Amino acid sequence: MAEYYDPQTYPKEWNYLQTGTIIDQYVIERELAHGGFSSVYLARQIKDQLQIAIKEYLPRKFAHRTWNNVVVANSEEAAALFKRGRILFFEEAKVLSTLKHPNIVEVIGFFEANSTVYMVMTYDYGVTLDKLLKIKTLPVSEDFFLTLFNSLLAGLGHIHSHQFIHLDIKPSNILVRPGNDALLLDFGAIQSFPKSHLSKQSKILTKGYSPIEQHELGTQLGPWTDIYAVGASMRSCLELKIPPPSQERTKQNTLIPAVKAFKRKFPEHLLKAIDWAMEIQPEFRPQSVAELQKTLTGG
Repeated sequence: MAEYYDPQTYPKEWNYLQTGTIIDQYVIERELAHGGFSSVYLARQIKDQLQIAIKEYLPRKFAHRTWNNVVVANSEEAAALFKRGRILFFEEAKVLSTLKHPNIVEVIGFFEANSTVYMVMTYDYGVTLDKLLKIKTLPVSEDFFLTLFNSLLAGLGHIHSHQFIHLDIKPSNILVRPGNDALLLDFGAIQSFPKSHLSKQSKILTKGYSPIEQHELGTQLGPWTDIYAVGASMRSCLELKIPPPSQERTKQNTLIPAVKAFKRKFPEHLLKAIDWAMEIQPEFRPQSVAELQKTLTGG
């Protein structure tokens, strides 16, 4: 019979790979980011010292790391969910390795170790948009908007052209590189469409950025779903705060339209694009990235 562990009995630092840890052909330098399902590390290739990023599958709700870095499920019940997630993580890596675009994080390899899976990505210099927004000194101008979000939409359009939707666009998943060039990160929620219907296990929601259809199981998802999240990310740049949740907006929409709230501060076509992208009902939003880009640039 398999032995299971109580993660509460292990030191907190075991949640993460420590500096100097060697895994496959890489040595870990430090942790870059973490979420409920994974952690991302800065690492170096041992053979040539090239810096890369490594994403490790470790869903802390279902599993934990033991003293020798092996990842194990917390219980027999959690084991099935952990294994399913591990398969999906590997599928994410395979999909991303085929989606080559300057504005999408590039996956250059993936491997299994420590009873879990790892994704190897190129390391890009920049700051995630959420961190810039927290500083609250972000010089939001028309040029900033158009440069950042047009580059983001270029990458997103490439994803959609391959019949995939991201489903987790938000400021923390948008890396702002020098020149305000965007890099879209974290494809842990990626799904194919037009047959995208979320199950309870695959549903990933972010308050303020996930549209209403992502909250409802069995609802048809598509490019319009990502477009809402882009619109909400743009709106957060204007107000330096998270927009109200879509579920609240369906009951009582207190969000003042951008064309009214920021009149004379930004061009009308830019504000109209944000409002259009954030329409509550999916059928009233742009149905493609190209439609949103045209309005955003005043075309």
